[in-house]
Amino acid sequence: MNQQFSVLIKKKINKFNKTISVEGDKSLSLRSILLASQCIGASKITNILESEDVLNCVKALKKLGVKIIKKKNVHTVYGNGLSSFRSKKLTKIYLGNSGTTSRLLAGLLSTNPGKFYLYGDSSMNKRDMSRIIKPLEKIGCFFYPKGKTVLPLTIEGTNMPLAQKHLEKIGSAQVKSSILLAALATAGITTIKEEIISRNHTENFLKMINADIKIKKLKKGNLITLAGQKNLYSFNYIIPSDPSSAAFFIVLALIIPKSKILIKNVNCNPTRTGLISILKKMNAHIKIVNTRKKHGETVGDIFVKSSKLKPINFPKKFVTSTIDEFPLLFIMTSLIKGTSKFSDISELRNKESDRIKCMERGLNQIGIKTRSTKSSLTIFGNPNLKIKKIINIHTYNDHRIAMSFIILALLTGGPIKINNCETINTSFPGFITLIKKMGAKIEIKKK
Repeated sequence: MNQQFSVLIKKKINKFNKTISVEGDKSLSLRSILLASQCIGASKITNILESEDVLNCVKALKKLGVKIIKKKNVHTVYGNGLSSFRSKKLTKIYLGNSGTTSRLLAGLLSTNPGKFYLYGDSSMNKRDMSRIIKPLEKIGCFFYPKGKTVLPLTIEGTNMPLAQKHLEKIGSAQVKSSILLAALATAGITTIKEEIISRNHTENFLKMINADIKIKKLKKGNLITLAGQKNLYSFNYIIPSDPSSAAFFIVLALIIPKSKILIKNVNCNPTRTGLISILKKMNAHIKIVNTRKKHGETVGDIFVKSSKLKPINFPKKFVTSTIDEFPLLFIMTSLIKGTSKFSDISELRNKESDRIKCMERGLNQIGIKTRSTKSSLTIFGNPNLKIKKIINIHTYNDHRIAMSFIILALLTGGPIKINNCETINTSFPGFITLIKKMGAKIEIKKK
């Protein structure tokens, strides 16, 4: 982990008119290197996000015998085909803070003979792994100790995986992707009935590299089928910018009067643009321009200018496509006149932290009234919020909570001190530098 530091903000950010780019999409960075490891030949991937989550994934693959070389902005991954990981008697793999790496890599390891000990940082070691343990054990692998549902865990892969029918009820792209990655090396046809549609980057990627995958729309959700044991071959891929990282700058531009921003080359996959749909309902001046298809994904530029926003009663249908942006939405609605309600968001309690509880605590500290249940949060907005003494915000080792409260501090002028901001490096290492380029006055306090 990088050196601990906190951020102190005592001044509002001034109005701005900027064109920026944010770093590469984390979901696509992780999927591209994991899938390249299963292809035959050298895949060249440009603009990988070099965050701690992604770098830990690269280290894990290298430990499993995958050769990965970086030259300038291109990572070359030398794949040896399906189930080609090398293992010792017991291979220990550190996963850091990444739930995506933990769950997707487990899918690949489930059909790779050998024993693999998986462990993460203190936050990752609390997150629920039962959601992938059940479907992967159904295929034929084993997890030890029996009955344990959090990391550290040992997974014993099978060389005789069985194609199964799976039902995915929670709208988790990680669970769906874990099953699909296991299915690649499984003889026969694996099916997944997806009741709640989640982000579809894995399906798009598998189509691009000619895996035998089919998706059929149902009245409720999708039916995904994948025929396994088909050789996959290397690819070239350019990763667009991350919409979840762009979101922080979108909110700044909307709330700071007389501000405008254009964010270039952003991944605008419809399963990731729930925030934009919600903001339009809140009266935001926001639009996606210059859209085009690249490698099966929609890419575009996002243009935003400051707007008079309305509170929101959050529609359930946008929950999965806005899942990473809720902390930021909570910040934004706390500064808008009126009451906003977010329901059916219990999945936020299973993220890097319990994001309902942790965000509510921080908002209450600065004087925002809230009300919560297990699956909802109501926020009573106050656009005239005045903070008179320094507020210390705990981030609970959660990068999105840290960045969201930095945005709140810049919108209110603080004084607010946000602790343990080194966690930002798990997903957006260039965040502080880019915010400073926007004109933000930030004091860094190293520990």
